[in-house]
Amino acid sequence: MSDHESGQQPDQKAVVLVDGSSYLYRAFHALPPLMASSGQPTGAIRGVISMLRKLLADYQPEQMAVVFDAKGKTFRDELFEQYKAQRPPMPDELRAQVEPLYDVIRAMGLPLIVEEGVEADDVIGTLARQAAANGQPVVISTGDKDMAQLVDARITLVNTMTGTVLNQDTVVDKFGVGPELIIDLLALMGDKVDNIPGVPGVGEKTALGLLQGIGSMDAIYANLDKVSGLTIRGAKTLAKKLEEHREQAFLSYQLATIKVDCALNETLDDLKLGAPDKASLIEQYRALEFKSWIAELQDGETQAAEEASGAVSGGVPGETSNLDETSAISREDYDTITDMAALDAWIEKLKKAPLFAFDTETTSLDYMRAELVGVSFAVAPGEAAYVPVAHDYPGAPDQLDRDEVLAKLKPLLESDAHRKVGQNLKYDMSVLAQYDLHLGGVAFDTMLESYVLDSVATRHDMDSLALKYLGHKNIAFKDIAGKGAKQLTFNQIAIDDAAPYAAEDADITLRLHDTLWPKLEAIPTLVSVLHDIEMPLVSVLSRLERNGCYVDVDMLRRHSQELAKRMGELEANAFSEAGRKFNLSSPKQLGAILYEEQGIPVIKKTPKGAPSTAEAVLQELALDGHTLPQIIMDYRELSKLKSTYTDRLPEMVRPRTGRVHTSYHQAVAATGRLSSSDPNLQNIPIRSEEGRRIRQAFRAPPGRKIVAADYSQIELRIMAHLSGDKGLLDAFAKGLDIHRATAAEVWGKTPDEVSDNERRNAKAINFGLIYGMSAFGLARQLGIPRGEAQEYIDLYFQRYPGVKAYMDNTRAHAGEKGYVETLYGRRLYLPEINSRNGAMRQAAERTAINAPMQGTAADIIKRAMIAVDAWLAKSELKALMIMQVHDELVFEVAEQDVEALIKEVSALMCNAADLRVPLVVDPGVGDNWDQAH
Repeated sequence: MSDHESGQQPDQKAVVLVDGSSYLYRAFHALPPLMASSGQPTGAIRGVISMLRKLLADYQPEQMAVVFDAKGKTFRDELFEQYKAQRPPMPDELRAQVEPLYDVIRAMGLPLIVEEGVEADDVIGTLARQAAANGQPVVISTGDKDMAQLVDARITLVNTMTGTVLNQDTVVDKFGVGPELIIDLLALMGDKVDNIPGVPGVGEKTALGLLQGIGSMDAIYANLDKVSGLTIRGAKTLAKKLEEHREQAFLSYQLATIKVDCALNETLDDLKLGAPDKASLIEQYRALEFKSWIAELQDGETQAAEEASGAVSGGVPGETSNLDETSAISREDYDTITDMAALDAWIEKLKKAPLFAFDTETTSLDYMRAELVGVSFAVAPGEAAYVPVAHDYPGAPDQLDRDEVLAKLKPLLESDAHRKVGQNLKYDMSVLAQYDLHLGGVAFDTMLESYVLDSVATRHDMDSLALKYLGHKNIAFKDIAGKGAKQLTFNQIAIDDAAPYAAEDADITLRLHDTLWPKLEAIPTLVSVLHDIEMPLVSVLSRLERNGCYVDVDMLRRHSQELAKRMGELEANAFSEAGRKFNLSSPKQLGAILYEEQGIPVIKKTPKGAPSTAEAVLQELALDGHTLPQIIMDYRELSKLKSTYTDRLPEMVRPRTGRVHTSYHQAVAATGRLSSSDPNLQNIPIRSEEGRRIRQAFRAPPGRKIVAADYSQIELRIMAHLSGDKGLLDAFAKGLDIHRATAAEVWGKTPDEVSDNERRNAKAINFGLIYGMSAFGLARQLGIPRGEAQEYIDLYFQRYPGVKAYMDNTRAHAGEKGYVETLYGRRLYLPEINSRNGAMRQAAERTAINAPMQGTAADIIKRAMIAVDAWLAKSELKALMIMQVHDELVFEVAEQDVEALIKEVSALMCNAADLRVPLVVDPGVGDNWDQAH
């Protein structure tokens, strides 16, 4: 239907209706907190105002309203007492921002609506339908999926935080049904957010199957006899379930329906924008410390272009970042290089540049399978180019030969004299290594610059960083490649689409570096962390990943069969214990057996009020002597091992190498620890026999051995160093068993008099206090009364007063500065350290105590890896570093070189830090990882 046919004028401006409540909560939870020096929280205010500014810039509306939920009950609460009952009260930090936000919105000249007795959704629905009936286009700005029911030929949804636009077609793409069936979908599947019950046992897939197979909810209930013929799971019993819960389904329909006929105090005429009250805005921005917006109002557009309409605070005090998705960066001048003369000219540019950005485009995110499709560069902001070398779609134009391009670039890319910056350069390094090109001169990585600057301020992928620091929304990969099963690989994308995407990556990388590096330079300790630890580690991890690990596939498959057999036995035991068959993976069925049929007292409930069958609950029930919970826990553990490792690892062996190649992540864990994925080597259990058997499959090839070198009690040693406690320092200096020594101190005995049980308790105290464990947690772990646990803790602090002083000082420092530091200056910001919410503040305080120890341990093993890698490169030993897991390095080494490797690696690891207590390394040797550990 054309604009003319719909009665809509082609240039008619949209009525913009903003779901203020949705954005208020999303800005509060999704963005780092910000606080004015007065103590007034401002992060959510800044986030919402940024989005409003973007809407004003995008749509330049003449009519607009920002709608918020009013306090008090609505008609839905009368229909269903439990409606939204599970929602926690508004956090104090958010409540304090509501009225100031209202004041800013009014001063901006925007109509603000807070209608008593109805929800914001209903106000928006009513105004949207009125405007549409009047022939006006309507844009509803919201992140709430329920609003999709309002979409029609004139009404569109836009999510300002993600850039998603929903019209009649894209609603179907996103939800599987059109706008006319969204209410039916919500009614059948329920909505956890609003506590709409739905039909028990009917999830999204089942609901879609019903709606797509039969039609609306009315049609479904009129044709229940047809339900069993549908090709959806559980179809044969579904009709009975639907009939049983008919009343609840139609109640859910009422609850999910947005009212579009509310009697409102406002009319469409009341939605006309007023002139901003600049004097009031300046006064409010000054109180909220929104300095850039003050300057914009006072000095016109000077800072508007730089800020791209809105900044939101990161965790670094005094720093701001951009939320607005409006692109202030032009892609017009990017080059596409398709002839050798142009490539030669660009190579000369690159040689003259003091620093250039570099990026690869490939066929896969898997560095071991990826094939190079093109490379991109940038030498200055906006001056970027893409070199396609392997786009092979039908009709693809001629391109430069990949081998010739790489041969031309090899001297430049391998040169240490020509400095490069990239985003996650470890990946590019690993891809190029498959082409015998070894990337040198890696000076900066923007992912790591952001991570070192503030690990918790944002995700550290390029799109997130561009939005945060540049106010720029990158071209999304799905926009040029599609999504889902039909998504194209990069070689299949038209060069005209691929080139701006690829060149933008290089351009944005360079701009990010130009933004991030001055912030880091202002904090010299962070420069040291970046240059001395994180950047040198990039090439180490690339080699480590490409080395890979040999795994015994046959052993894993046998183990998988044995696990399946054992799971079958556990299942039979569970049936016997329960007195009937049931699905061991179904919390609902398990709950019915435990609490209804076996009459076990309920000790905890889920947010929906159902008796909990979570792991912690089952552990407590098992400790109380109940048999079935222990069987279920054993079954779950074996099931997880089977699906995650024994079934999966054989599939992950690369045919080209015959090995498994994990990916290590430097910019994920907040404290600086490495994590790994595909496979996750950090989480293979070591305490259980079944977990150790998985480690046994990590074997050395013939003629080689596995060597594992593990730091002994490194975090306790770091605690001794940081706290300077004399008792701990003496115990470690004398090489005492620290847990036995602690038990002797706490219980006033000699080490020889300490029983094994007392040593275990002391170990729980030592490690528990590092992680901020309370007396309640210690009591639960040791199975003793809380009072007795508190006595243990009090005695511990009496014997080790330096530890108590360290903890108190650390909390105080964190509260004052907003962050804690490792021994090497790595910072962890703690946004909730001064929260008015006690639980959030206490969690931040526990992190404050633990993070310096965990982060220092992470820094130390990274330093050790760098030293060991450099030594291995120079040595003549036949040895590979193949894994890093927590505080352990794992090697594959020729049998004749084992002794030499152990001697040097142990020395290098011990010398990776200069602490007031000695670092101790426990090396082990074996034919497999389990034997060596």
